[in-house]
Amino acid sequence: MAEETKKYLVKVEHERLSFFTPAGEVKALNDVSFVLEEGEVLGIVGESGSGKSVTAYSLLGLTAFPGKLVGGTLEFNGHHINDMTEKEFREIRGNEISIIFQDPMTSLNPVYTVGNQIEEVILLHTKKSKAEARERARELLELVGINEPEKRLKQYPHELSGGMRQRVMIAIALACEPKLLIADEPTTALDVTIQAQILELMMELREKLGMAIIMITHDLGIVASMCEKIAVMYAGKIIEYGTTDDIFYNPKHEYTKGLIRSIPRLDAKEHERLVPIEGTPVDMLNPPAGCPFAPRCDSCMKICLHEMPPIMYFSDVHYTQCWLNQKAEMEKEAAGE
Repeated sequence: MAEETKKYLVKVEHERLSFFTPAGEVKALNDVSFVLEEGEVLGIVGESGSGKSVTAYSLLGLTAFPGKLVGGTLEFNGHHINDMTEKEFREIRGNEISIIFQDPMTSLNPVYTVGNQIEEVILLHTKKSKAEARERARELLELVGINEPEKRLKQYPHELSGGMRQRVMIAIALACEPKLLIADEPTTALDVTIQAQILELMMELREKLGMAIIMITHDLGIVASMCEKIAVMYAGKIIEYGTTDDIFYNPKHEYTKGLIRSIPRLDAKEHERLVPIEGTPVDMLNPPAGCPFAPRCDSCMKICLHEMPPIMYFSDVHYTQCWLNQKAEMEKEAAGE
């Protein structure tokens, strides 16, 4: 009963989102459900095209044309996303929910100074004066670890390094202290040293501001270090969901196991080869009737190709959709009899 009355910051139930192209309907999201509590960090992992970014953008009302939400319900901080107008979205974007995009160079406006772009968000969502917004922008640059903030406020994006531009993007996202920060592969274009600094910065800010984070990435190393729960996506579905320990130490889906096998290990024997996941991602215009991962799965059975497996729970939060688990359970019951 307590579970039913519990309030979540984000609650997505059976979301279905399609892109209606001249070639046909691309089912980008097919029955996606997850919840997020205040201050929690959720990692969404999967290869390119699995639906990670589309899931996050739909919470902001930023689904690109010709995409359309065709089913399910989305709720954020008491707002019913399905029913919101563009004007209502503008009020919560940057204020209650913010996003750090993949490439800061294309996300920042090249003809405006860094200070101008940070101040714009502050002036739009708060009642601060121009002078107060300027001071707040300086504080934010200091908060994200940029040296000489006064000087940086007058510079243009092309005058900054990749790491500094990413920090500016984080400063813009945090300008109004949002309840939810969506980080869409925020470290893709950065070297490993700057990556570590950016991730450490995000976790520090989470502690200070108490905000929740949705971390979208294909790097399992990142989610291992900062996420409490992980959603593994493939072909527009969450095929496995659980705590970080569940996913790394007790993975139940063959795709999750494949992702973990493909991570380089420090304790590996010399010259040990990485095991890639063979095959190519599924055609989303013509998705298979059964498990979307079946054509690439080494343990594929006949039923996998024709029928989608039901959800199987291993704990309150850990679940997956895989026929092999159903088979293992049935064999265990038969042995027990």
